[in-house]
Amino acid sequence: MNLRSRGILVTTAALVLSGCAAGADEPGRAGQTGQTDPSGTTITNCGRQVDFPAPARRLFVNDSNLVSMVLAIGAEDQVAAVSSIGRDEEVLTEHYGAAVAGLDQVSDDYPSLETVVAARPDVMVAGWSYGYDETKQLTPDSLAQRDIAAYVLTESCRQDGTAARGIVDPWTALRDDLTNLGAITGHEDRAAAVVADIDRRLAGLEAAPQAAKPPVVFVFDSGEKAIYTSGSFGAPQAIIEAAGGANAMADTKDTWTEVSWERLARSRPDAFAFVDYPGQTFEQKVAVLKANPATRDLPAVREERFLNLPYAMWTSGPLNVDAAEELRTALEGWGLVPTS
Repeated sequence: MNLRSRGILVTTAALVLSGCAAGADEPGRAGQTGQTDPSGTTITNCGRQVDFPAPARRLFVNDSNLVSMVLAIGAEDQVAAVSSIGRDEEVLTEHYGAAVAGLDQVSDDYPSLETVVAARPDVMVAGWSYGYDETKQLTPDSLAQRDIAAYVLTESCRQDGTAARGIVDPWTALRDDLTNLGAITGHEDRAAAVVADIDRRLAGLEAAPQAAKPPVVFVFDSGEKAIYTSGSFGAPQAIIEAAGGANAMADTKDTWTEVSWERLARSRPDAFAFVDYPGQTFEQKVAVLKANPATRDLPAVREERFLNLPYAMWTSGPLNVDAAEELRTALEGWGLVPTS
């Protein structure tokens, strides 16, 4: 799908940076909330038009997948603070180098409203269940009251005011986010290059020989009494399809959600994809699958067809295409798809 066909509205006004009173060479001024440049960028985000400064000078970015977007488009120097990236520091550094060490992580977990405000951002980049949370009063509306523009991860956009998330297919969501963040930060060319690279690599995966019947892959995020997994609007849907497989939960119209062990067993997956992050280790997930009567006799469990990848590769971000390539390699190694 090319960018012209996606219907995204990105309108960028002229930037007159040299004449701005709050210039980049004026320490502190650009970081004060309420100092929005009147010549800004209007983005359609979750179906709403939102105004942003042009370019944003101080970003607060939550979660490693959103941080990967900002790093991929080369906007690290505009990041005032980040949160919740420690679990993925290794994979982020592998892909984005020394820029990761230079980020100021102000919270190991999802931040409070006070933590965000204290960083004096002009824009926060997060998502529903990726930092934004009504119970914490950290929402786009509460930030707007403090003159902080809020960008919402497209994968997390809510459906018609419900709790279910996802409004477009996952690859479109990712392209939209990279394009929008490029406009917000003034890195449009770099964002376009990242999108083009993803599309090139996806074309390579699509050209690979396909199985007559795509192998079923179940995403096991975590779980004991129930399993947290991903449906048709989550990034794993796109990753699994690009790799030549079929998402076991493709009929679930949500991004990330809980299902029962019985639902898992009925899908009879050919392989399992684990999300690697703290809370439940790889070994613990394998032990749970081997112990539960609903799954212990599945061929995928008996033959240990398990792929374990970091959180930042499974959640919506530019590393999704890396995950697709790794999953393709694993499926070929298990003999579930033809060798490329």
